[in-house]
Amino acid sequence: MYPASAVSGLYFSHTESQYYVIGKISREQIEDYAKRKKMTVAEAERWLAPNLDYDPE
Repeated sequence: MYPASAVSGLYFSHTESQYYVIGKISREQIEDYAKRKKMTVAEAERWLAPNLDYDPE
């Protein structure tokens, strides 16, 4: 393809398709995520702040 950065694809749609929202993240989920990623809870909270279901202290 020219130019090399061109993008092509097939796009499918349906009249009854719907988007969904992913819920907010709980403290328990943050703790588990931080443990699996080998990071502190504070780091995980900082990275995921817009998606938290609680106010980090």
